[in-house]
Amino acid sequence: MLKSNKPRGRRSAGRFHRIVWAILIIYLVLPLVATLLYALAGNWQTTILPESWTLKWFQDLLHDSRFTEAFVRSIVVCGISLIVSTAVMVPTVIIVVLEFPKWEKVLNMLALIPYAVPGVVAAVGLIRLYSSGPLAISGTIWLLCGAYFVVVLPFMYQGIRNSLRSVNAVMLQDAAMLLGAGRWQAFRYVLLPNVMPGLTVSLLLSFAVLFGEFVLANLLVGGQYETIQIYLYRRQGESGHLSSAVSITYFVLVAIISGVMLRLGKRVLNAPSPADDDKPATGNKKGRGASPGTAAPGITLQGGQES
Repeated sequence: MLKSNKPRGRRSAGRFHRIVWAILIIYLVLPLVATLLYALAGNWQTTILPESWTLKWFQDLLHDSRFTEAFVRSIVVCGISLIVSTAVMVPTVIIVVLEFPKWEKVLNMLALIPYAVPGVVAAVGLIRLYSSGPLAISGTIWLLCGAYFVVVLPFMYQGIRNSLRSVNAVMLQDAAMLLGAGRWQAFRYVLLPNVMPGLTVSLLLSFAVLFGEFVLANLLVGGQYETIQIYLYRRQGESGHLSSAVSITYFVLVAIISGVMLRLGKRVLNAPSPADDDKPATGNKKGRGASPGTAAPGITLQGGQES
C-alpha cells in the first residue's frame, strides 16, 4: 500500500506545481497581451477582441525622432552608471572580503542605505547640494549618473558578495598564490571568472531597475535630458493606443538588450584563457620551476574546485 501511494503523491504534487506555474504565467503575461492587443487595435469599443487591426501606432512611434533620442539617452545613462559601478564595486568587494573582513559589515551597511532613502528625498538633497559651489552639476547627466550609481549599490554588492561566498574566495586565492600566481593573476584568472555569474545577474537586475526609473530622472534632469521614462510620461496623455505601443516597444527593447548582455556574459565566462597556449610551459619538472606568469592560467579554479 505504501509503495502504491508514493507515485500518486508524486503525481499530485507535480500536478499542483504545474497548476501554480500556469496561474503565475497567466498572471504575468495577461497584462502584456492586453497591452499588445490595444497597441494593435484600430477600433475597439464594444467587442471582446479588436474590431480592426493596425500598425499605425508603432509606425508613428518609430518615426518619432524624440523616441529614438530618448531611448539612446537612457542607454547612455544606464551604461555609464553600470560601468562605473562595476569598476568600483568589483575590486572593492573583493579587497574587503579577502584583505579586510572586519570592514565587511560597514560596507554592507553602506550598500543598504539606498533602500532606506526615498527617491524624492534623495533627489531634493542632491539638487540642494549640487546646485551651487565648486560642483554645480545640477540638471546635468552627471548628477543623474551619480544618483543611479547609488541606486544600484545594493544589487551590485549582494551579487558580487554572494558569488564570493559560494566559491570560498579566500581558499581560491590561497590556492592560486600557492601555485605561484601573483595577486593580480589570482584576481584575473581565478576570482574574476567565479564572480562573473553573480556580476552578470546583478548587471541585468540593475539595468532593468535603472531603465524603468522615473522619479530621479524627472526631478534631477527633467526636460533638459529626456529619457525614455520621461518620454513615456509625456506622451501617455495623447493616446492610449500610443502609450501601449510605447510600453510594448520598451519591453521588447529591454528584453533584447538583456539577452545580448546574457550572451556576452556567457562568452566572457567561457572564453579560453589567453595563456592556455602556454600550458606546455607550465609543466616544469622542478618543484619550483613554474613561473608566476604561467602558473596562474593553469589554475582557473571555478566553483570552488581545484584543478
